Amino acid sequence: MHATNNCPEKVIVVGVGLKSDPLHEIRENLIELEELVHSAGGEVVGSVIQILKKYQPHTLIGSGKVQELFHMVQDSHCSLVVIDHQLSGSQAKNLNEALKCKVIDRSQLILDIFAQRAQTYEGKLQVELAQMLDQLPRMVGGWLGSLSRQAGGIGTRGPGETALERDRRRIHERIKQIKKKLETVKKNRHQHRMKRQKNRIPSFALIGYTNAGKSSLLNKLTQSHVYAKDQLFATLDPTTRQIFLPEVGNCVITDTVGFIHKLPTQLIEAFKATLEESSNADILIHVMDLSNPHLEKQKRVVDQLIDELGWGSKPLIHVYNKVDAAPFEKQLHIETFPRVFTSALTGRGLEQLKKLMTEEVQKLKQDVELFFSQEEAHKIFELSRITPILKKEESPSGILCHVQLSPTQMSQWKKYRL
Repeated sequence: MHATNNCPEKVIVVGVGLKSDPLHEIRENLIELEELVHSAGGEVVGSVIQILKKYQPHTLIGSGKVQELFHMVQDSHCSLVVIDHQLSGSQAKNLNEALKCKVIDRSQLILDIFAQRAQTYEGKLQVELAQMLDQLPRMVGGWLGSLSRQAGGIGTRGPGETALERDRRRIHERIKQIKKKLETVKKNRHQHRMKRQKNRIPSFALIGYTNAGKSSLLNKLTQSHVYAKDQLFATLDPTTRQIFLPEVGNCVITDTVGFIHKLPTQLIEAFKATLEESSNADILIHVMDLSNPHLEKQKRVVDQLIDELGWGSKPLIHVYNKVDAAPFEKQLHIETFPRVFTSALTGRGLEQLKKLMTEEVQKLKQDVELFFSQEEAHKIFELSRITPILKKEESPSGILCHVQLSPTQMSQWKKYRL
């Protein structure tokens, strides 16, 4: 999304739904679409909703609504219309021609925001891949206003390759190139992860709806200065920081890209390497914005994505953030456990969150037998300071201790493991 003369681009947003869809959801989605436009740097100058019996194959919306939008575009001098529904290539083309301005859908708007936010080499590759994957199915005949390139002469006769086919082939080639580069990035990330796992450092991943306050929470927990702003998709690239937890020791915590309703599947595909940071974490921390009026809906979106990504078996801590901006009564209606109420702004609840994190790591403990020779029996006192000794068996050669150790502790005491 581009602005001219430092003025934001004027945008009209269109909510679309069927009569079978709940009206309040269509309205909520439209409000979120407006927030996405603001996040992309645009200015919403008009909004409209259409409820249909069925979607129209040529323009998605009805001809009467297309005419109404045309007049809105002319009156407001807007240069972009955003439809809150997936558009096919032909539908977008038809609407472009009818409205005399650019028309995109929600997925394309999200991709535009991601393109603006991507800072790292990996992030830019992922966004480009998502854009390529999104563009392919939208390409239609005459998409780029080009015709079939006819060959001539002996040995070259035939229909030739259309410009559309040529463009598709180039996109497929570029997708292969990007995936190859991302595979290299993935291997490097895997090596770092394996090093952490070798050292048995417990890992957490912050997940949640976009703008729930994950980056701000990471900053408070780790005294970091990760970019954080009150807008949708403020940060894209995964950020890992170290955190010290009493009774556990050093751990790592990763902030990943936020989720959103109708998150384009192309983005999930492109950001698989990034999302692996969450899939390989020992414990997930689901951060939610308690002050958001659509909290429950946002929670359902993230819960659904957790299931789709196969993370449902992981330990999960529920963090209800921004309590400083929410009425206290909202806390009384929360029934999920384990949970904690926090404010990344004021620091409230962070010590309780660390306590919950410690408890979840402790649950990862395993029964271990450690053997100490008589010469190293003094080590047992040091062991008893970090974990209760459940049982001791003495023999002339040494002492066998039955204990429960966390992954980090097992790494520290592996010399004595049987």
